[in-house]
Amino acid sequence: MSEAIKEKFDGQSSGKKILLAEDDPQSLAYLSIVLESEGYSVIIARNGNDAVKISKENPDLALILMDIKMPKKSGLDATREIRAFNPEIPIIAQTAFALAGDKENILVAGCNDYISKPFNRADIVCIVKKYIEQA
Repeated sequence: MSEAIKEKFDGQSSGKKILLAEDDPQSLAYLSIVLESEGYSVIIARNGNDAVKISKENPDLALILMDIKMPKKSGLDATREIRAFNPEIPIIAQTAFALAGDKENILVAGCNDYISKPFNRADIVCIVKKYIEQA
């Protein structure tokens, strides 16, 4: 496939940066592989404090995948802080605890959407593309 055709085929994903805020090594490895195989550039934060810091340092981020349960600062607290300086960036919560009240808390904190663990490749790619293509 020629480079011009490949670039057109890859569409929205080509090189766009995604912040992956995740402290679980297995989830981190899996998500990184999936996102990078789709052509995204992945930046990693292993706690909520780092997620906020990296978000400030990278205003060109296309999307944030935010784990809710992280050390130092929860994903919800990090989301609230990020919204104070970047109200437009899509933030997708990742959680293993998606009970009825949790979804409301996630959305009230400022996340655009959420994905429940365990998730599969198709779920991840679908939700990421949905929000990146809207931007």
